[in-house]
Amino acid sequence: MADTIASMLKMVEERSVHVARDPITFDQYVNLNLDGHVELVDGVLVERMVAFLDHQDLEGWLLSVLRAYVRARSLGAVLSSRTAVKVDRYRARLPDILYVRRERLDLVRQDAVYGAPDLIVEIVSPNDRPSDIASLESDYRRLGVPEIWFVDQRLQVVRVVTGTGEDYVARELTEGALRPAGVPGFEIEIAWLFRQPLPNEYAILRSLLQDAPNPE
Repeated sequence: MADTIASMLKMVEERSVHVARDPITFDQYVNLNLDGHVELVDGVLVERMVAFLDHQDLEGWLLSVLRAYVRARSLGAVLSSRTAVKVDRYRARLPDILYVRRERLDLVRQDAVYGAPDLIVEIVSPNDRPSDIASLESDYRRLGVPEIWFVDQRLQVVRVVTGTGEDYVARELTEGALRPAGVPGFEIEIAWLFRQPLPNEYAILRSLLQDAPNPE
């Protein structure tokens, strides 16, 4: 960590928490060059637990399908969990997958995303506590993210949280198609997310992009 931040490491409820004398700000956080999946929560660095193989496989699959589609349609940018999203002065999150529309790409800078992505996807891990998920959802709602997906592989359910202007509506879905409002023409079947092995992403992309122009 930076020389200006005197920290110690301790285990809190099975998570690694880096505690400093003073709360760590977002500006300090993005300049720390941290290794691992470390978020900033109320001025404290909190290391999320290592993801299981199924989690990583699904995250990579969905990232590749969504990113390739968005690039082919020139719709914006799809980024992975190494990209920080600023929530406020003392909070930053690392969504598994995020999407920002082309018209709003000024939010995306070299060190972080400064504003609400148009879509955030979180893959729920078995070691994620309900309080962790609730805290994530609270932060994304407060930031104004219009659409949030929580994909729970163990329960085989997708919690879709959608902004309605003044509030949010949450739905627990186990079947049907997911069609993110900010990604025109993109859709995937919920059943695909829980299939082993996962469906062939190239076949899905060919179907989705059959009428799309060639990528630049």
